[in-house]
Amino acid sequence: MTPGPSSTTTVRDATYDVMRRQDMTTIFSNPGSTEVAFLVDLPDDLDFVLALHEGSVVGMASGWAIARREPAFVLLHTTAGLGNAVGAIATARVNRAPMVIVVGQQDRRHLALEPFLAGRLDGLAGEYPLDVLSPVRAQDVPSAVERAAHRARTDQGPVLVIVPMDDWEAPYDPADVSAAREVQASRSAPVDLDPLAALVASSGRTAILAGAGNDDAEGWRSLTSLAERLGAPVWQEPFGARAGFPQDHPLFAGHLPAERARAREVLEGIELLLVVGAAAIRQYPYAEGRLVPEGTRIAVITADPQEAYRSPADLAVIATPSVVVEALLNHPVLAAVSVPPHTQAVPALSAGPVAGHALHVAHLVAHHDALTATDVFRTLADVLPRHTVLVEESPSSRGLLQAMLPAREPLGFVSAAMGGLGFAMPASIGLKMAMPERPVVAVIGDGSAMYAIQSLWTAAREDIGVLCVVMANGGYAVMDRLAERVDGKPPWPSFPELSVGRVAEALGCRVVRVEDHTRLESTLAAAAERLDEPGGPLVVEVTVAQDSHFAP
Repeated sequence: MTPGPSSTTTVRDATYDVMRRQDMTTIFSNPGSTEVAFLVDLPDDLDFVLALHEGSVVGMASGWAIARREPAFVLLHTTAGLGNAVGAIATARVNRAPMVIVVGQQDRRHLALEPFLAGRLDGLAGEYPLDVLSPVRAQDVPSAVERAAHRARTDQGPVLVIVPMDDWEAPYDPADVSAAREVQASRSAPVDLDPLAALVASSGRTAILAGAGNDDAEGWRSLTSLAERLGAPVWQEPFGARAGFPQDHPLFAGHLPAERARAREVLEGIELLLVVGAAAIRQYPYAEGRLVPEGTRIAVITADPQEAYRSPADLAVIATPSVVVEALLNHPVLAAVSVPPHTQAVPALSAGPVAGHALHVAHLVAHHDALTATDVFRTLADVLPRHTVLVEESPSSRGLLQAMLPAREPLGFVSAAMGGLGFAMPASIGLKMAMPERPVVAVIGDGSAMYAIQSLWTAAREDIGVLCVVMANGGYAVMDRLAERVDGKPPWPSFPELSVGRVAEALGCRVVRVEDHTRLESTLAAAAERLDEPGGPLVVEVTVAQDSHFAP
């Protein structure tokens, strides 16, 4: 006779065991009444991290997940909680941040009557979750959480599990499961690489476009070897969330423009553009014409099938980029390839028109007190350690920041691939929580900071030593510049009275305000020396002039 379910084991207990098995023992949450039954009397080996807004909850979990490449565990409150988090979930999807998001639901026993707090949750986050699981029985909840962890880990993105509040106390039968205990996914490249090797070998001038999907130690090492073998300049993908190549390498050519005409200009004469870890080719404003010069072929290597499918490429290979590139290096066709004489010259690092203009302006005002973004970034470049994780959300000065603060180690640059604001501040906190041994510095505009400023309370509460450099220019500079591009008058006001520093102080953070060169240099130098020491977050609010140019 088969024994019945144990009266001492509940769905909640079984879910805790799944979380332990899947290494998801930190819970990021802003809970409500539908989550109380899951959280009360939480076991001591599970850590609970509270954030004061659901966007910050998912943002922190994103940083945690990006650093660890393992699923983070998020707990959200029914409709309002999930609704507040949708933008951050979209960013997590595009940023390849694996996470299991459990969303509370009203009591299953009267859902048909649509009681107060009952949520229509399945489609609320749209298509941004990799999957949305709604267990039919309470018994199926632990297996659903386990399946979500497998999917999040394998496909690197968020998965939702919707759980009615009464399910947690239901009895659980450990023999009645519907999920694998362990899933191992191959990282090999089970494809015929002969066509790709032949395409690379037959191209006289090859350039490489590195993307966020190549941002790990193996990816950097293999792609550096391939670039050196081919003598190929390496560009970074436009608006990339991460760096896919060491940006202090002599072959690094800069960030490919996100406008077609400018992209064609810099790629003129290139016979093959080899895109590694990205789609071909991400743009921002629409423009007429080809993506690349006529005669330039495109090959794409990506682990993301959707990136491959939407790329206008001559050839796309779906596999882990580092594995494919390593196989290319050892392919017999490429073994005999020597660097053509006309490609051996090392290209100069291109700062682009935005950075070039800003550097010129900085020279003109060098003897004045007014601070610019150039002053801030030059000082950071002088004092930050090589292994710093730089998190960016300063849209109007992004191009300048990337030119002056190159990523020198994997995970050296992190940004929101979706483009929405509110990512950098909580993500930097999550990154530092997951990697306490690395300095984490967020560069954030004052307008951007307001989208997730509640996350600073969590950093102070948890003693997370992240450095937030707030670029206080008193307005939405990037919006002002976009209005100027169409000769339009913007209806939105500036906000010079806004002080992120005062809000940060109210949330328990240490704050330093900077308005002149001397204080800027001394403050950032002192902050850099303490990046590896405990002491909670430090917010440096720097008054800067608005950037006068914006060219994507």
